[in-house]
Amino acid sequence: MNVTFENYRTLNFDTIEIQEEWNMPAERERRMHSIHAYPAKFPAFITTKAIHKAEENNISVKTVADIFCGCGTVAFETVRSGKHFWGCDINPVATLIAETKSNVYQDEQLEDFFDRIIAAYKTCSVDKSNHIYSNERIQYWFDEEHIDNLLKLRSAIYLVVDDELYRKFFLCAFSNILKSCSRWLTKSIKPQIDSKKQPKDVLSSYIYQVNMMRRANMENINEKYGEADIKRTNILDVNIDKPFVDLIVTSPPYVTSYEYADLHQLSTLWLEYTDDFRLLREGTIGSLYHSEEFDKNLKRLNNVGQDIVFKMYSIDKRKTRSIAQYYIDMQSTVHKVVEMLNPGGACLFVIGNTEYKGVKIDNAKHLTECLLAEGMVNVEVDRRKISNKILTPYRDSNGKFASVKGSCRKVYSEEFVIFARKCN
Repeated sequence: MNVTFENYRTLNFDTIEIQEEWNMPAERERRMHSIHAYPAKFPAFITTKAIHKAEENNISVKTVADIFCGCGTVAFETVRSGKHFWGCDINPVATLIAETKSNVYQDEQLEDFFDRIIAAYKTCSVDKSNHIYSNERIQYWFDEEHIDNLLKLRSAIYLVVDDELYRKFFLCAFSNILKSCSRWLTKSIKPQIDSKKQPKDVLSSYIYQVNMMRRANMENINEKYGEADIKRTNILDVNIDKPFVDLIVTSPPYVTSYEYADLHQLSTLWLEYTDDFRLLREGTIGSLYHSEEFDKNLKRLNNVGQDIVFKMYSIDKRKTRSIAQYYIDMQSTVHKVVEMLNPGGACLFVIGNTEYKGVKIDNAKHLTECLLAEGMVNVEVDRRKISNKILTPYRDSNGKFASVKGSCRKVYSEEFVIFARKCN
């Protein structure tokens, strides 16, 4: 559906017809997309479809960007198509996965490093004075035997792999076995202890993980790849001197969705990105940690943002403040998007709505207004099914699916695909 300044406020986006072309296709994604668990992963086919859509609109696509690149789905699909990729994400675990995905490795080199890692692991001694043993969160999630073995494995990787590109491959594999080797409740979207769980053996888990990743890598060995440039930073902190991107394909974090810092705390601690994983919450979109000018910025909220904040204020003032900051940051983000795009370039956003205590958080309409306000043209809004699976439409306070509405949060089974162009 074409959306303009004249009609966007009166439109009910939930009545926009679902476009089957944006629903998940039946064919299997490349194995590389499954090398590391990641919540709410971006559907791989959307990148390819977005590139085709841009080219059908006479846009010469040489460089594709993802400003919330996450685990690198857009990165992988872009370089696999032979194009250049630029991306950023504030989460170091995400950028590690993304960098690993978007490179092609020589299997002979992987095999050599792997054999040497296993040999070093078997001869490594444990240094009980290592600060990892005194970390309260590590002790909370892991028993002493698994801490010993994980520390030996990590030491072996750093000892053996002197090539940074290949080291990231083996650290990515290390990262993905941490939850299975811990007391973390399997497939939980919130950090929870499973008192009955028997953590898996470190060495056998790692061998299985690396072999799986090697098989995934082999699918891409003979393909002509583009290059990827991935930064660990917030898009709002990126200095853009001049436009350099033809197409942006991205899915912003949702204002009431997953807390990625919590979900990735094991990897964050073991890979020593920070001693306190909670610090990674700072600087994220919607963060209140550095919002000294919040009251001043509040006046910048667009019409949709103001409407939602007004509805929320009497229900939950703190959450209202978080939502308002998110919308302020998203407005600044869209301004960055326009700065990045070459004249005539395009962007494609995938975003869903949420609900908090009965108030609809209309992320799609807010984003659409942002694009229109920045002078983007040919704005199209389509709706797609998130999954063909039948999901229970509510989650309880622990994030588990529930069948009764009560005080539970509604889970939307559709999301929006928003396409827009920058004027020539």
